[in-house]
Amino acid sequence: PSMYIKNKELPSNSNEMAQFQEVMRQQLESSMHAELEKLLGTAKGAKAEVSKKDFEGFRKLFHRFLQVKGPSVEWSKINRPPEDSIQPYDKIKAKGLPDNIADSLNKLVVVKLNGGLGTSMGCKGPKSLISVRNENTFLDLTVKQIEHLNKTYNADVPLVLMNSFNTDEDTKKILQKYTHHRVKIHTFNQSRYPRINKESLLPVAKDMAMTGENADVWYPPGHGDIYASFYNSGLLEQLIAEGKEYIFVSNIDNLGATVDLYILNHLVSQPNGKRCEFIMEVTDKTRADVKGGTLIQYDGKLRLLEIAQVPKAHVDEFKSVSKFKIFNTNNLWISLSAIKRLQEQNAMDMEIIVNPKTLDGDLNVIQLETAVGAAIKCFDNALGINVPRSRFLPVKTTSDLLLVMSNLYSLEAGSLTMSERREFPTTPHVKLGSSFTKVQEYLTRFESIPDMLELDHLTVSGDVTFGKHVSLKGTVIIIANHGDRIDIPAGSMLENKIVSGNLRILDH
Repeated sequence: PSMYIKNKELPSNSNEMAQFQEVMRQQLESSMHAELEKLLGTAKGAKAEVSKKDFEGFRKLFHRFLQVKGPSVEWSKINRPPEDSIQPYDKIKAKGLPDNIADSLNKLVVVKLNGGLGTSMGCKGPKSLISVRNENTFLDLTVKQIEHLNKTYNADVPLVLMNSFNTDEDTKKILQKYTHHRVKIHTFNQSRYPRINKESLLPVAKDMAMTGENADVWYPPGHGDIYASFYNSGLLEQLIAEGKEYIFVSNIDNLGATVDLYILNHLVSQPNGKRCEFIMEVTDKTRADVKGGTLIQYDGKLRLLEIAQVPKAHVDEFKSVSKFKIFNTNNLWISLSAIKRLQEQNAMDMEIIVNPKTLDGDLNVIQLETAVGAAIKCFDNALGINVPRSRFLPVKTTSDLLLVMSNLYSLEAGSLTMSERREFPTTPHVKLGSSFTKVQEYLTRFESIPDMLELDHLTVSGDVTFGKHVSLKGTVIIIANHGDRIDIPAGSMLENKIVSGNLRILDH
């Protein structure tokens, strides 16, 4: 960083420059070490032990951050994955199912990434507690799915939630309501890392408090943290001792990420010498997915390539659907014993994502993160499976929420499936404007969710409301200009229509 060099003469030859950089790095590391020790001195009780482990992880990450030079991939070394390293789902499915499905299920643990808040949808608290369908939250649907599996096959699949310090307390309160459900629920916490000043590269925090002026100075370091925090929590060991072999990891807001018995069977039926330790579910890219991470062959290993790692000059090539045809759904199947081995050998290697943020008072900070899928290159016999698009149904916005609340999907035992009455297997393209961003406001704008079975494309912008039993077909565009309002009357059927101007319907 520039501030360290202001009063020094820069070395002239490359050898001296390298030495100079090494001295700089060491100075930064020892300053960081001193600051972290100071922070730990303010920690109290049992939390001090947890923070100590967290900071050990942070120190390793910071050390690696200082070592990294330039982009983490050389574009010329990128190859398409070999044919057999990404299998079509149909080929996996063709193997059928074993007679005793319970045996396979009893080796499985479902892990949901539950660290995120609902802020992007205008909600307070954990995102998993937002209602998505018939008063069911993301968490309700997850519990129902697993309970259904356990009852149907007389199995014991536990649910593990990876919480963050943002979601832990609220999630634990809610978990009491599932005590009489047939599913064991465990939780563990993601690490809490300090945000660092972009200029000085030192923590912004003054002590270990989480509130007041310290509210913004901590962050959960991305889902790549799952390996270390799962291991450190002791839960990984406990599950291995109970005979569990694999975890199925996914984002809690991906409603398509249900336990797939065919993929599970593929994993548990591998011969011992060729045990597959990691499966990443990928699916074909559409125009909406151009930013999603993709699988490449690099240095003889399968590797996840994220848009953040791509040199500027190649971003358009990365986004092209012709060269990189698939993207990572973040539905992952991972061997528990392999996680234990890699953690103990300190061999878990994930590219660092540098995420810049601006805090109140225009303070520029960075947070160092990693992604769970990036560890694929560390595991043996890793495999991609090209799954149907239906296994990727994330709810990131109210536009997504409208789709999953509509009659496009039917709900059974906590799982959403595309309605058989829809003729096209693809989901419609829905874009709701800024008046719909927050869930509460979005809900007040629909008296009931429209019939969307024959919809291809919906764009809504401005102050628009929908009456009861509206039906939308083909392409529908509704635009209320600033100061205008459009009320779509109850019972309307709009097919291939553009609605604009002003339309008020008032109670008499």
